[in-house]
Parts: sequence; C-alpha cells; structure tokens
Amino acid sequence: MSRDSDWRLLLPEPVRHLPADLAAVVVLAVATTVAATVPGVRETPLRIILGLPYVLFVPGYALVAALFPEAGDPPAEDDVDDASSREGIDGIERVALSFGLSIAVVPLIGLVLNFTPWGIRLVPILVSVTGITIVLTAVAARRRAQLDEVDRFRVPYRAWIAGARRELFEPESRTDAALNVLLVVSILLAVGSVGYAVAVPGQGEAFTELYLLTETESGELVADDYPTEFTQGETRSLIVGIGNHEHQTVQYTLVSQLQRVEIQNNTTLVRERNELNRYSPTVADNATWQARDTITPTMTGERLRLTYLLYKGSAPPNPTVNSSYREVHLWINVTASQ
Repeated sequence: MSRDSDWRLLLPEPVRHLPADLAAVVVLAVATTVAATVPGVRETPLRIILGLPYVLFVPGYALVAALFPEAGDPPAEDDVDDASSREGIDGIERVALSFGLSIAVVPLIGLVLNFTPWGIRLVPILVSVTGITIVLTAVAARRRAQLDEVDRFRVPYRAWIAGARRELFEPESRTDAALNVLLVVSILLAVGSVGYAVAVPGQGEAFTELYLLTETESGELVADDYPTEFTQGETRSLIVGIGNHEHQTVQYTLVSQLQRVEIQNNTTLVRERNELNRYSPTVADNATWQARDTITPTMTGERLRLTYLLYKGSAPPNPTVNSSYREVHLWINVTASQ
C-alpha cells in the first residue's frame, strides 16, 4: 500500500472504502457529534470550530454528491468527446451549491422538528442533520460506484498538494517566494485571530434582572395576576427574583417599601414610605436568586406604590428610586381593616 493511503487504515473499514471526500464527510459528522455532546469536550472551542463548517457546508455537499456523482471536468485533454456527455458539475459549482443547499436544508430540518414532540433543541437537530448527511453520503457512494471509474467525481487533492508544494518550495522567482511567505503568514494570522476569538470570546453587556412573580394554584411561577387589593394588616406574598449577568459574583441589597406618592408636574413625589423587608443575597455569575416576600401593609389608601429597590453592595440610609441600581413596583390599594 502506498504511503499516501496509509492514513486510511485509521478509519473503520466501511469508511475506508469510501471516496476521500465522502469519507471526510463521515469523519466530520462523527467528530462534530462528539464535540457537541460529550461532556468535557462540548465546553471547548472545538464545538464551534467543527460545528460551523459542518452546518454551513457538509449537508449540502452530501446532497450535491448524491445528485451529481459524475465528474464535471474531462480527465484528459484528448478525451473531449467522453467529457461532453457527462452531466456532472465542476468544482466551483459544487462548492457554491454545497453552501447554498446547506443553508436551505438545515433550517428546513429545524422547521420540521418544530412540529414534533422533540422541538428545536441541540440533540434532535444534531441527530437529524447527521442522519440525513450519512444517508445522502451512502447514496452518493452507491451512485458513484455504479459509474465507470473514469466518469466518477473525485477531489484532485493530490494535484492540489503537489501544486501547493511546488509554489511554496520551488518558486520561479524571488518575488514569488516573498509572496508565498506573505501568504503563509497571512493565513496563520487569520487562523490565529479566529481561534483566539473563539477561545476567548468578548464579554457581552453586563446587567442584572429584577423581577416579580406570582404562584398559581398548581405551584407554577408566572409574571401575571399580581395582587392589587390588600387589607391593612393582611399578609400576602410575592416571589421576587434577581438574575445576575454581571460576569462576576455580586453581593446585592434588596429593599421593599410601601410608598404614598403624589404626581406634580409629571414628577413623582414620595410623601410617605414604610420599609417592609430587606435582603442581602450573594448571587454568582449567570445564577438566579428567588425569595418569597411577605407583604403586610400598615398604611391605607389608593394607588400606593409597592416598590422593590435593588443595590449592588449596601443600600444607602434612605433608599430611593433614584439611588437604586434596579427598581420594580406595583400599584396597590389598601383598605382599613374592619
């Protein structure tokens, strides 16, 4: 066996007998599946490095290979008559169609999955795309095998490697040599930049969520049906939550107040305030903290403002809406007890 084909011994026997391009499709499909699902590997940049070309190119290439098993270019200059009867496409057309069909096929798979019990999630999409790609690869291999060897499409990778070797190591002039060195350096810089961007992604916007929820009879938490009618001294409850997206662990202070307010000239003036509860949670990055806040109003009136004020660190002696980092509120009515 020649040295150029020794690498095929590393592949499983069914894959070993596939044409080189179809074998590469199967290997990339398996590698992407492993990189996207195996713990310890799926957290690495390898998932993105393999996943992007797999989704954007491979399914379309398998479909094109199944549709056009014939070579599009004549094998020799003196074989024009045989080449003219072929129905294949050339390499540039094959690559362009591969990208276009991948962009069409993958969203179509997602659309179909959306109407199934599995939905649009990583594992169902990965299984569907990989399964369809493998089936199309098998069809492409069978259709190529049915053609005469001279008519089968094959990637001229040996000619490409030989040509690249000549250009890099046997330049015709010093100018060509300098351009070759510049090309190699440019490629290395581009690959390095992309690799660094994938391995060390820039941080997104830092923010904190502050929200209120209620609990249904079945125990489900929803952002709906908030209590608005209270009786003085009566205890009701809400679920208050904090979502930390500050890219670091943060110690918060949360203060709940019942405020009597007055609107003057489009300005809200707080005439009276009673502090109800205070919390000091420490929340890790990308984590959520929730607590059941019990509300026992002491003042009465209509259009009272139940306000939650959130601070990073400690709260000031007199917490206000203007001094808070985040704020949410409800308008409630409190009637006097009978």
